[in-house]
Amino acid sequence: MSGRSKSSTVGVISLGCPKNQVDSEILLGELRRLGHSIVDDLDAAGTVIVNTCGFIDEAKEESIDAILEVADRKGQGVDRLLVAGCMVNRYGAELAEAVPEIDGFIGLDDLHEVGDLVSIGTTPPPATPSHAVFDHTAPRVLTTRGFAYLKVAEGCDNPCTFCAIPSWRGRFRSRTLGSLVEEARALEAAGALELCLIAQDTTRFGEDLGLGRHGMVRLVETLLAETDIPWIRFLYAYPTTLDEELLRLMGSEERFVSYIDIPLQHSHREILRAMQRGGSGQSYLRLLERARTLAPDISLRSTFIVGFPGETDAHFRDLVSFVEEARFDHLGCFVFSPQEGTPAADLTGRVPAPVAERRQRALLEAQRPISTESRQRLVGRRLDALIEGVCRETEHLLEGRHRGMAPEIDGRLLINEGVIETPALARVEITEAHADDVVGRIVGAATPPAAGTPSAVVSADPLPVT
Repeated sequence: MSGRSKSSTVGVISLGCPKNQVDSEILLGELRRLGHSIVDDLDAAGTVIVNTCGFIDEAKEESIDAILEVADRKGQGVDRLLVAGCMVNRYGAELAEAVPEIDGFIGLDDLHEVGDLVSIGTTPPPATPSHAVFDHTAPRVLTTRGFAYLKVAEGCDNPCTFCAIPSWRGRFRSRTLGSLVEEARALEAAGALELCLIAQDTTRFGEDLGLGRHGMVRLVETLLAETDIPWIRFLYAYPTTLDEELLRLMGSEERFVSYIDIPLQHSHREILRAMQRGGSGQSYLRLLERARTLAPDISLRSTFIVGFPGETDAHFRDLVSFVEEARFDHLGCFVFSPQEGTPAADLTGRVPAPVAERRQRALLEAQRPISTESRQRLVGRRLDALIEGVCRETEHLLEGRHRGMAPEIDGRLLINEGVIETPALARVEITEAHADDVVGRIVGAATPPAAGTPSAVVSADPLPVT
């Protein structure tokens, strides 16, 4: 290590959503800028940072397990343990008391201070919401292959009764168009072939900047004009604020990927009202029909919560019927997890865990033939695909995604015939369809726009985050 102490070698364990992953990439960027050695092998790391997720019980348990696992290695290769992310802003004091092996805490607003905190540590911040917005000047080390996330806003103003995210991520606040264009150009120069626009509520982008209801359209149009990135995708649409003009743009602009991830959470009006979410099953069906009309090749994903307090068998049957009629290409389902301090945590009519878990299995089972049919319709078709690299399980396959698959959540396109230098766009013929993945062969290569000169803002060296 050229005389460098092992304590100056840092590894990051990143948990949770893509928004958290961007925070981890900023942490890595700050550490690299300050001269720390970044490693992806935790056995070589003197300092380990666990970037936590606090969204649901399962995520919190995963975060705590990771913290405890690293804590057990203190004195056996690991010198320092720091904890970052959502759980720090919400449960920092409790973590400090329960796990004294933690040497320091990095709050959501403290990413720029990570270099000092690695050296000196710190006590947990007060349990307060975040207020900072990190812009294009924040250094990042990309941990993705062929694509990059662009966080367009922070926080959330939606009143969903089951969600505690605003209590630590804070009020909704958009980044400026100019800042986002600058970062998008840097990501393009670093080799990104796909840009995934993310936020807690992406469809409200720009409302706080005076852009009104069409802020997201304005952003996408600006990125299309100011970059040559081949694919631009946005994630996490809120149903009552989804701008129809976005759907029109998808239908007319090839580079704006026809894909919507729209977490609807439920279909029955009574449950949606208890969740403090607008709309109904019927209004959602009309919205999905409109999306398919304006962007005929659109792929649709949604997420639902089962076992919400007060959910009856009749409510659940309504949800199953809705899913069967909606015909989503991709679907996720969570069991309700009461979050401390949220209105839903105090609601009566709690559904027993075994019942909620049965409903989760039943909903996913109802969706399985729908997803399988959606994939089977692709067999024999030739599609554009982003080939990301060698398959993580075997060097004999490549893996990637077609336009109807978002990163890391919608399965994979496995390539068993053809060779191409990755990451790259390619023309692929789909030859097989399975429950989660599809298989294809490369029939031609696309030429992506020239990457240009690498930017100082974004490191082009992909670095896996554990």
